[in-house]
Amino acid sequence: MTAAAALPEPLTFTDLLPEVQDIEAAAARMEGIIRHTPLQKSEYLSRKYKAEILLKREDQQPVRSFKIRGAYNRIAQLSDQERACGIVCASAGNHAQGVAYSCHALGIRGTVFMPANTPALKVNKVREFGGDQIDVVLTGHTFDDACAAAKEFECTEGATFIHPFDDFDVIAGQGTLALETLEDAPGAIDYLFAPVGGGGLASGVGTVFHHRSPDTYLVGVEPKDAAALKHSFAAGYNLTLARIDPFIDGAATKRIGELGYTICRQALHEVVSVDDKATCSTLIDLYQEEAIVAELAGCLSIAALEQYKDEIAGKRVVCILSGGNNDFTRAGQIMQKANA
Repeated sequence: MTAAAALPEPLTFTDLLPEVQDIEAAAARMEGIIRHTPLQKSEYLSRKYKAEILLKREDQQPVRSFKIRGAYNRIAQLSDQERACGIVCASAGNHAQGVAYSCHALGIRGTVFMPANTPALKVNKVREFGGDQIDVVLTGHTFDDACAAAKEFECTEGATFIHPFDDFDVIAGQGTLALETLEDAPGAIDYLFAPVGGGGLASGVGTVFHHRSPDTYLVGVEPKDAAALKHSFAAGYNLTLARIDPFIDGAATKRIGELGYTICRQALHEVVSVDDKATCSTLIDLYQEEAIVAELAGCLSIAALEQYKDEIAGKRVVCILSGGNNDFTRAGQIMQKANA
């Protein structure tokens, strides 16, 4: 948890892993579709941590999360035959919205499998963004349950599966966020904190920063009760957690994507976890102090700052606020955990 930790190993890319030029091509492909979101200084957090804290506001995307980047980049490159057969995906919410938006924009049929406990706001938004191009199927209790059902649908119906994170083009799309961040930053970035669910965002961002800003200290942040990447780093291989808590639904996966694990193992300096109390308190503080409506997964990067308060003092720090699809019917749960 200190900047004195060893630097990551040099990235060894193969044709299976995206490079910076692939991410630049993705940015050109999605021009006019994806919003170039602000890199906004948080006066509240900057005072609190005696640092320059900048928030990458992906909650301001059309679907209120970064997931539209990877989804659109993947779907826009489908062949005519693949488009005719339609697509299928699994998601706890944000990837589904990105897929739905992309299907509607490109005129492609899609079927979206979501856990039955997905917040109603996210389910309704998928239907809204997809219109008559999208069918929603609610099944299981975790992303992994929904993913299994979607893969079965892929086999039986011939649809193309759009993975939410373990996919070359999805990772390249997510990496466009990093290009914008470096373009907009007022100077060198000392630290960058990125939330980790399946690892797609951290992989894309890590790829860009490893080559374009190698002195930036990159930290991945997971929920304490769904810390697949942290446990995998400790084990030395990509492992599957036997059990996770789906409370922070946007970052609750039992296993990191294979591409993501390979990239993150080399590009990130460190992975840490934060408990639900800290994440819920951060969500409430952002609303009360900054009038920002964030979702729990989107708060992970900011919740981790407390663990680094001594190291980041006087530094320029970027936190990726990855999404703002918060369902306020969960407000009671969030308040309870924040005050536990």
